[in-house]
Amino acid sequence: MARAPRDTARKPRLRAVPPQEDAPTAPSVPMSNEREATLAYARSVLEAEAQAILGLMGRVGDAFLRALELVRDCPGQTVVTGIGKAGLIGQKLSATLASTGIRSVFLHPTEAAHGDLGRVGRGDVILALSNSGATEELVRLLPSFKRLGAPVIALTGDAESPLARGADVVLDIGRIEEACPMGLVPTASTAALHAIGDALAMAVLRARPFGSAEYALLHPAGKLGRSVMRVVDLMRSGTANPLVRDTAKLSEAVVVMTNTPGRPGATNVVDKQGRLVGIFTDGDLRRLVEKGFTDFERPLREVMGGKRPRCVGPEVLVLEATRLMREARVDQLPVVDAEGRAVGLLDVQDLLAARSF
Repeated sequence: MARAPRDTARKPRLRAVPPQEDAPTAPSVPMSNEREATLAYARSVLEAEAQAILGLMGRVGDAFLRALELVRDCPGQTVVTGIGKAGLIGQKLSATLASTGIRSVFLHPTEAAHGDLGRVGRGDVILALSNSGATEELVRLLPSFKRLGAPVIALTGDAESPLARGADVVLDIGRIEEACPMGLVPTASTAALHAIGDALAMAVLRARPFGSAEYALLHPAGKLGRSVMRVVDLMRSGTANPLVRDTAKLSEAVVVMTNTPGRPGATNVVDKQGRLVGIFTDGDLRRLVEKGFTDFERPLREVMGGKRPRCVGPEVLVLEATRLMREARVDQLPVVDAEGRAVGLLDVQDLLAARSF
């Protein structure tokens, strides 16, 4: 059989077509209308949460006062419990209480059912958080709390829920519509739980003798600790407080500055009653040497530079003392008591070590 003649015609070669410069591209950011819609929705979330918090104001009444008394007068510790998002809010509430002098621990409901109930003792107070009030892991702990003699304060959005019925005090935040598109994700309700918890913690703080000094003891680090730190916490006192009589020789002042522990760059100058009358510093000594003054037998009161030095009391905030040192451009600040006696010396090196300068 004869073969069909082969088609010798050249087939066209396929080539990639480069994109046209004016071809439309997918936008990297939402279009103008979508952008405004997104921002408007974000604002509506904030508004929903703000309204949820404002709605609590009419709910703060007798039950709130009973809850305050239970926490304030608790002979044991405040045990905060909750699960999920409410549990996370509860952890923050427990931390807030602890930071203001209320002994508090967080108890995870699931772990509690497997032995961690041993953290709860008679005389403790329970703060149980659940928006629905029907959280199974939490509700099943109520009989155990009763047997342990620990009163329960429920923070919930349903005053008729199993949690509320089993509690001794109910802080009802009411039914709150969530801010998410599906109305499901805890948003406005957790904001309300957070707010009512803060209101309770701050009301308890106000009702107790707890001031900045106690707060400083619980916050020794970070910006908070530095903001409430007192001069007495940093000053050099006792054997580290350099003291020289005003009648002493200049050479004695040099010996004191050299031999005092920590080798401060200054010494307090006092009269026979121990009252501050001046300060002598390394800078004063250098200026004397530069002027050719080498008579180290002269009385210190004749050569000391700071005859009316700035000084502070031991209870003054470190931040205030630091401000005074910056303004006067000095590295040391005498510390005096109510009678004017030199009880310490604040040195810039100590402020730097405490990150307060």
